[in-house]
Amino acid sequence: MLRVQTQESDGALICRLEGRFTGKGAEEVRTLVTSWDSKLELVVDLTEVMFIDIIGEEVLLLVKRLGAQFVAETSYSRDVCERLQLPLIGKGKSNMQVPGNSNGGGHRPRRR
Repeated sequence: MLRVQTQESDGALICRLEGRFTGKGAEEVRTLVTSWDSKLELVVDLTEVMFIDIIGEEVLLLVKRLGAQFVAETSYSRDVCERLQLPLIGKGKSNMQVPGNSNGGGHRPRRR
């Protein structure tokens, strides 16, 4: 089961995903993010995602191409971001409040 929460905050659309990011749920998120107001920065919080299938990964790569940044505060979500080379939210956005996230910050990807 997938739960999606969205919130506009400080010029950004924050999309918080919880649960299993698979199949039909991932396709619905694809529809959501492709119809978002492109004047807003897109931030996707993957912290509470427990599993992502190939369809979910394809959606995340599309969202990356749309310019999104990601929040990942668990080992699983950080691993997904590193493997798919998803840009983690930088320190300049660390004060952005993501619902359910106590500090709103993320981690910078390692430079290779």
